[in-house]
Order: sequence, then structure tokens, then C-alpha cells
Amino acid sequence: MTPRPSLLSDLQQNIQEVLQRSPARDLEKNLKAMLNQGFAKLDLLTREEFEIQSEVLARTRAKLEALEARVAELESRLRS
Repeated sequence: MTPRPSLLSDLQQNIQEVLQRSPARDLEKNLKAMLNQGFAKLDLLTREEFEIQSEVLARTRAKLEALEARVAELESRLRS
């Protein structure tokens, strides 16, 4: 039974070596570089930046709603 783990580990090591030397590895690197360049040209936000802007917008909406309520209250006082 001991030869089995070494056979599997040797097989795994051989597969990794083949994959590292294969053209697929170069293709993967080139594709990643191309995608990164394409994304850099787009005006994209990170998730963190999006979340921050969402929080700012939520606070702004809350303030606007409070101000609208206050204006409505003041207008009703003026009418009275």
C-alpha cells in the first residue's frame, strides 16, 4: 500500500510540471494581462468604492427626506 501515495504524488507533480511548461500557461498569462488592460480602460469601480458611494447616497437621501419634512412643516405653520 505504500507505493500508492508516492505514485499519486509523483503523478500530481508530473501533471503540474507539464501544465507549467504548456502553452496554456502562457495563454492564461496573456489573457489575464489583456483583460486587466481592458478593465483599466473602462471606468469601473471596485466593490469597496461602490459600497462607500452607496452609503453616501443613503445618508444624503435621509437628510433630504428630513429637510423635505421640515419644509412641509414650516409651510403648514405659515398657512395657519
